[in-house]
Amino acid sequence: MKLRQSQSLQLKTKLSSTLRSWLPILQSGIEELEERLREYEKENPYMQVHSGFEEPFSAASSPKSFRHGERSSSTETIEALTLYRKSLYEMLEEQINAPLFPTPASERIAYAIIEEINDEGYFEGDLEAIARRLGVESGQVEKIRERFAYLEPSGVGARDAAEAMLFQLRQSDVEEPLYSLVAKMLEHFDRIGTFKSEEGYQEALNVIRTFKNPPALETMEASAPVIPDLVIVQSPEGIEVRINDAFYPDIRIEHHGEDHAFVRKKVKEARDLIDALQMRKATLYKIGLMIVEFQYDFFQGGDIRPMKLKDIAEEFDHNPSTISRAIANKYLMCDRGIFPMKSFFTAAVDEEVSNSAIKQFIAEAIAAEDRTKPLSDNRLLEMIEKRFGVKMVRRTITKYRKQMQIGGSSERKRFYRLA
Repeated sequence: MKLRQSQSLQLKTKLSSTLRSWLPILQSGIEELEERLREYEKENPYMQVHSGFEEPFSAASSPKSFRHGERSSSTETIEALTLYRKSLYEMLEEQINAPLFPTPASERIAYAIIEEINDEGYFEGDLEAIARRLGVESGQVEKIRERFAYLEPSGVGARDAAEAMLFQLRQSDVEEPLYSLVAKMLEHFDRIGTFKSEEGYQEALNVIRTFKNPPALETMEASAPVIPDLVIVQSPEGIEVRINDAFYPDIRIEHHGEDHAFVRKKVKEARDLIDALQMRKATLYKIGLMIVEFQYDFFQGGDIRPMKLKDIAEEFDHNPSTISRAIANKYLMCDRGIFPMKSFFTAAVDEEVSNSAIKQFIAEAIAAEDRTKPLSDNRLLEMIEKRFGVKMVRRTITKYRKQMQIGGSSERKRFYRLA
């Protein structure tokens, strides 16, 4: 009996020490996981963390890759990751000088304008507020803003797409009379179709199509690559859930048989971390299995169904908040793309219809709409209520559309005309 109690206590102690490591490791995204393990490595001379991201770079850093005059895809990748790239604001500040801004006052106003330019290159500020702050007339601020039409990137500092294209026109080599026609069309962008009878209309339209929007498109930061924790693979045999082991860090224990209390303690800590890492994989794998089981229709091309965190929490005998942290910053890759795991636990419009299903319906309806008569939000509301049998309000449809960065019907109609 004493032996059994002793074994039970040892197992409980082992699980407790592993669980203490498991929660922070589980809650870390795959990109943060190695950093968290490195913190343990600093205090443990008997464990080494081997990066899951090292292999592509170790291949690229071999002497052969960097021979003088030679280039390879690996060296280009390294350059792309390490080459310093100026931000939009650094580019603009370098251009605040004569002849466009010849006085300290004009430079001060220009710097204030830069502070009100968003990442896309559009001016979002209030001229009156800037003028009050600097003690100048608002008309003076506007005159300085208009000089941004001659800065790079072309179109920066404009209030909207139409003005950004006007700014770009000023820097173009388009000649008269085409220049004047393009300018008039942009000044009346919301009624661009009324110029169809003008001579040179098609040529002017072709010029407008060459302008870039948003103006700071080339300087906008690229989205960081997303590394999924789970990969869903479909085959004739069915759907398979896989852990993305390729990017997982690896813990290795290195000691030479020393028998000392300190050594034993540190080796045990390293083994607990290895167990915690395996528990992380097992937990996410099980969550993946449950997602596939519950969202089977989605992986066959259907909609995401409402799925509650408490359903999985009960299965794991954990608090829903623990599961919520477990799926935070984790991604799942399947044939339909890469999705945040939390997107499968959507709030429901009702018990059978999720927000994601509504958004997907809106996106598909707009993609298939008659371009001469784009769907209004009211019309989309009618279609959704008929399709899903739910009651909603128009402002909810407008909110979903804006969240997906889709313009209103009148805005889409203008751009369809350009196309």
